[in-house]
Amino acid sequence: MKTSIPAWAKETIARYESGSAGCFVLHGNVSDRFLLPLKTPRLGSLSDFLSEVLLPRFEVVLSYDLGQGIRVERGKEIFSEWPSLKKEVQLPTQPLRASRFLGRYLTYTRNLEAVGVKAPRVALILKGAQLMCPSLPNALNHDLHAMASIWRTWASSDNLASHGQAVFLLSENLNELHSHVVNDPSVADLEIPLPSVEELAGVMEALSDSCPEAVKDVRERLPWAAARLRGATVSAVEDLLRRRHYDKQPLVENDFSQLKKDLVERDCAGLIEFVEPDRSLDDIIGLDGVKDWLRRDLDLWHRDELSAMPMGYLFCGPVGTGKTYLAECLAGEAGVPVVTLKNFRDRWVGSTEANLEKIFSLLHALDRCMVFIDEADQALGKRASGSGDSGVSSRVYSMIAKEMSNPRNRGKLVWILASSRPDLIEVDLKRPGRIDVKIPIFPACEEKEALSLLKALCVKRGVNLTEEEWKQLHEHLPELVTAGGAEALAVKAVRLVKTGTHSPFEALHHILTSSRPPIPFETLRAQMRLAMNEATEDEFIPDEIRDMLQSS
Repeated sequence: MKTSIPAWAKETIARYESGSAGCFVLHGNVSDRFLLPLKTPRLGSLSDFLSEVLLPRFEVVLSYDLGQGIRVERGKEIFSEWPSLKKEVQLPTQPLRASRFLGRYLTYTRNLEAVGVKAPRVALILKGAQLMCPSLPNALNHDLHAMASIWRTWASSDNLASHGQAVFLLSENLNELHSHVVNDPSVADLEIPLPSVEELAGVMEALSDSCPEAVKDVRERLPWAAARLRGATVSAVEDLLRRRHYDKQPLVENDFSQLKKDLVERDCAGLIEFVEPDRSLDDIIGLDGVKDWLRRDLDLWHRDELSAMPMGYLFCGPVGTGKTYLAECLAGEAGVPVVTLKNFRDRWVGSTEANLEKIFSLLHALDRCMVFIDEADQALGKRASGSGDSGVSSRVYSMIAKEMSNPRNRGKLVWILASSRPDLIEVDLKRPGRIDVKIPIFPACEEKEALSLLKALCVKRGVNLTEEEWKQLHEHLPELVTAGGAEALAVKAVRLVKTGTHSPFEALHHILTSSRPPIPFETLRAQMRLAMNEATEDEFIPDEIRDMLQSS
């Protein structure tokens, strides 16, 4: 399998060779392992990739990070000829001093050119740039501002590329890096995404000789295996293959879903929940019109008629109506995973935005999937936030809004928002092009539908009644029954039956005649009215619901 240079690397080369940029911020998946497309492909760090793949013509390559200080990756003898080096008892380790020191070396090699001496090509690689020069809004830290100024000087000085110089700032998250660097037009920021299927297949092939036990059943179809692992890092895949080889356990088809889930969730450190649904729209009781509409959309998806696919859905309705369950059933019907955003907000300035950046990078690497955001009225932030959160809410809003309307995501990422208070979601987030279909989910208001819902949940839990007994319970059913409310009633019935105090009929009769509604009736109706007002299609609103709400 031929190993090619990834797109981000090609873009770096193009910008450098054209003279449009000489200082690069590489962000995203920078801590991963990389397949080096050499005569004999092997895995290495990003620094290895830069040094051996992008910078083979550079005579001097210097790197710096907080842990190891300044290191000479290539050209030690040439670097040692620098007169200033002889005055240094020890190379500086503190970031600001190190940056000034490296800057002086760049100036020195330029001065060699000025006096007619052949100057070496020099590249600087600064690892963990966000740790050296972090984004701290409103912070009066002169050292940080000084270092940002030095890096900007490198970028904006008389064309680094024309002098045979290049600077690489490596940052896991762009949002964590000092804004004076990020916003400088002379600095080119390039995202390193999670590996593509082609890259993962190349990694698996490169490891196949050292991990034969792991790949022996998929060696002839590595692209298929790589596709099943899309969204995982190279490091995670390497770890997986080495562990499987050590345990003498080959990768098999049934493993991939769980393995991918574990790998993705580990790489995203609890920021998301990765769910492979095992249910379909058939598992939903009622909502026939809604299910027909969604199935027509899925048919478009399966036929690759992506231009007709909605960018996203809003499921709105009272608490307990099964909005989350509907999202899972929809994904299960589609045969795609559900990625649920969770715990991405952080109390540290810049961390929330960095978390979102990492999540979006993962979503772009995955094949088709659905992105679910519960309680969207709280999670999505506001266009304009107060001073209490240092603007985090507005930045979250801006980042999510931009991602939701990204045209390259149509037919690939389907956003699903759920809320009982859709009126609190910013109007701009609900507009067409972000949320194209808004579906209200109502409680069961017809006696037949409510009874079917309660009956199904009771039977599922082993509480069985005769048809005659069910008929006797009709008159005791609440006026409005939500899926969550029906489940609560079924659980109470199971409890009474299992404790041996009631027969199934007695248990349900007692509960229906004595239980208080979980949600006040007026609250329920108010949330139903909000959902009705959001609906994009009249057919989503049952006549009996419309009559009930318009008459009150």
